[in-house]
Amino acid sequence: MKLDNLTIKDIHYGLVKKEFSAVELTKNYFKKIEEKDKDISAFLFLSKKLALEQAKEVDKLISNNEELPILSGVPMAIKDNILIQGLKTTCASKMLENYVSPYDATCIKKIKEQKAIFLGKTNLDEFAMGASTENSAFFTTKNPYDLKRVSGGSSGGSAAAVASDMCCFALGSDTGGSIRQPSSFCGVVGLKPTYGSVSRYGLVAYASSLDQIGPIAKTTEDARIVFDILKGKDEKDATSIDFKYNPFNLEISKLKIGVPKEYFIKGIDKEVEKIIKSRISDYEKMGAKIIEISLPHTEYALPAYYLIATSEASSNLARYDGIKYGFSDKETDSLLDVYLKARAKGFGTEVKRRIILGTYALSSGYYDAYYLKAQKVRTLIKKDFENAFKKVDVIFTPVSPTPAFKIGEKITDPLSMYLSDIYTVSVNLAGVPAVSVPAGFSNDNLPIGLQIIGKPFEENKILEVGSLLEK
Repeated sequence: MKLDNLTIKDIHYGLVKKEFSAVELTKNYFKKIEEKDKDISAFLFLSKKLALEQAKEVDKLISNNEELPILSGVPMAIKDNILIQGLKTTCASKMLENYVSPYDATCIKKIKEQKAIFLGKTNLDEFAMGASTENSAFFTTKNPYDLKRVSGGSSGGSAAAVASDMCCFALGSDTGGSIRQPSSFCGVVGLKPTYGSVSRYGLVAYASSLDQIGPIAKTTEDARIVFDILKGKDEKDATSIDFKYNPFNLEISKLKIGVPKEYFIKGIDKEVEKIIKSRISDYEKMGAKIIEISLPHTEYALPAYYLIATSEASSNLARYDGIKYGFSDKETDSLLDVYLKARAKGFGTEVKRRIILGTYALSSGYYDAYYLKAQKVRTLIKKDFENAFKKVDVIFTPVSPTPAFKIGEKITDPLSMYLSDIYTVSVNLAGVPAVSVPAGFSNDNLPIGLQIIGKPFEENKILEVGSLLEK
């Protein structure tokens, strides 16, 4: 059997029927990484020893005819801001270059119970701050469809690894589009779950009220399988929630799809607009009802998001002080010097920019004008979605205003880089779930994703609606 482009179920049934062994499969993935990753640079480091030990354990289960959980023996990759005990977690930053995780993140514990195989940790924008993976302190991950272009960010390494078949699926984190945008750029499925549906314990915090761990996969079915394993209450994360899906039977003739008029305005790439509108009309031909809706506060989403995210980042990153753990400059004369040098040398430009922005927004005299105002706008954006969902079942939008852009094209212009998130940040501010599903290709053969947004805890519905695109 050819071990290429396998889904989770392909691997599961292949192992159960003994068409290949877990060790054979794992070695095959490492061979692919060896061949492809020198061009793409998706992985920061590999965990070969651990992966082969895990594979041998799965083969033992098979030889003893024991029941295999669905993810057993499935080779996966993990964004390097999620902790795995005994492995490094660098967040693609000099600050944590040699930091070894003392414990497992809750999502990792759940996946270990399933006996999946950890191939390695993937590249990201430093501390998950960016939209192109160019802010990594180590190297830029390239787009498998065009090596001169970015893979997106901040989960660019995870998306590129799945797209180039160097792993079956990967975990990413999404603060303002960091799973969906790279998934769109790399032509894979990326799910940003409802806030609180997956425990954040063991995820290195960027903006705690926005961050969410989610799967990047080849199909909507794979994303659903992984999400169902990750979801649920965790006593170590007070924001996590136990929930059961509302029963949902997809009848396309009864499906109401909302299309926000604010998302198709000046600035959107012509090809992106054409492909997304063409997919919307495909659903209409299948029998769905298309309804134009309004999300009136959309224009304020980006500034509100960057004020809230940078404020939370300035608070969360205060722990990296050069004393407890992380980078520390040994040649210092005073305690103040320790702080200053650790942060000056440990953090990259974008992280410093966001810390300064956030510290300013939280400072005395500006708190009410900026941070508090942004939180009020956040409430209005949440209400926009609540009102829209009274009329429609799901909302369709582009994921990004453009396909993947060239490496270096936006790195010197932070504002134009921030605009890459214009269609994704509202979802994080409102805490609702959204998935990016491949919708087609531009004339340059670059993938373009369709974003499907749902009501809180209706991941099953948006994935089911997205699966129609694959069929």
